[in-house]
Amino acid sequence: MANTSEQTDNKKPNRIMPIILGILLIGGIVFGVKEYIYYSKHEDTDDAQIDADISPVVARVGGYVDSINFEENQHVNQGQLLVKLDERDYKVKLEQAYAAQKGASATIGVSQSQIYTTTANSASAKANVETAKVKLLQAKRDYDRYANLVKDGSVTQQQFEQAQVTRDAAQAGFQAAQDQYKAALEQVKGTENQLSVTNTGVTAKQADVDFAKLQLTYTSITSPANGIVSKKNVQKGQLVQAGQTLFSVVNDNSIYITANFKETQLAHVKAGEKVEIEVDGLPGEKIEGEVYNFSPATGAKFSLLPPDNATGNYVKVVQRIPVKIKINASKDILAKLRPGMSATVSVIYKN
Repeated sequence: MANTSEQTDNKKPNRIMPIILGILLIGGIVFGVKEYIYYSKHEDTDDAQIDADISPVVARVGGYVDSINFEENQHVNQGQLLVKLDERDYKVKLEQAYAAQKGASATIGVSQSQIYTTTANSASAKANVETAKVKLLQAKRDYDRYANLVKDGSVTQQQFEQAQVTRDAAQAGFQAAQDQYKAALEQVKGTENQLSVTNTGVTAKQADVDFAKLQLTYTSITSPANGIVSKKNVQKGQLVQAGQTLFSVVNDNSIYITANFKETQLAHVKAGEKVEIEVDGLPGEKIEGEVYNFSPATGAKFSLLPPDNATGNYVKVVQRIPVKIKINASKDILAKLRPGMSATVSVIYKN
């Protein structure tokens, strides 16, 4: 009887396994549907990082560092004095430029005096021309009168010849007066041209003064924007050269995300679409963003050594395109973000 009971129990169907399989099947279907619904409206990538505008501060003039007014990783404001170079050499150059400008300005007075003198001489020469012209007319009348009188013997030949000499002398005097007047006018033009040259020289000296002032202002190195100073590469007493990078400023309010999407993911992604952001350094923080714009080329094209597919050994590789994403978050969260931090982004697009 016992054996018969055991055989009966063994023949009972095992219902646990079908139930488990059914549960797994239903779970798989639910998971698949959820994933399908999710990815039908989302494009995700974990190839993303925080970026920001970083302003390198470069010395515009050379000199010894007189003082440093900041510390590494300190927050600074735009226009704040951060580094002061020894300005004594540039002050001397400015004084030299002022002295040269003063000397050039003094020559203007001399040139103007010469213009007044030559103008007065030209007026006198013009008056001499008028006087010589009157004398010439009178001499010509006398000559014509004596020419008629000598024919009937009313005047002697000597008197006629004297009138002729007087006429010729008046003619020569008139020509000489005209030549002197022309020379006086040329002299006036010459002095005016000299004044123009002098004015040009004064303008050049003024430019030298302005340049010296500008060079002097460059000894005061200020912050180009509000942000945090980093990569300090300057010490007090150090000799810096023009063009040398001294430090960098990570600008406030310039934090954004660069997400590298596969080219096959961008068919439906457009500017202005909503983005969900998770930053690895801020677990649990849900941050929202917005697609801003797209790179004009893939990341491979902007690399130092871009790949060349004309080698013959071509293997098709899906390329990635950088997408800039604006971050819409509170100041407290933005203050915690640092360029280079890793992030995961999900773009919610509309079909």
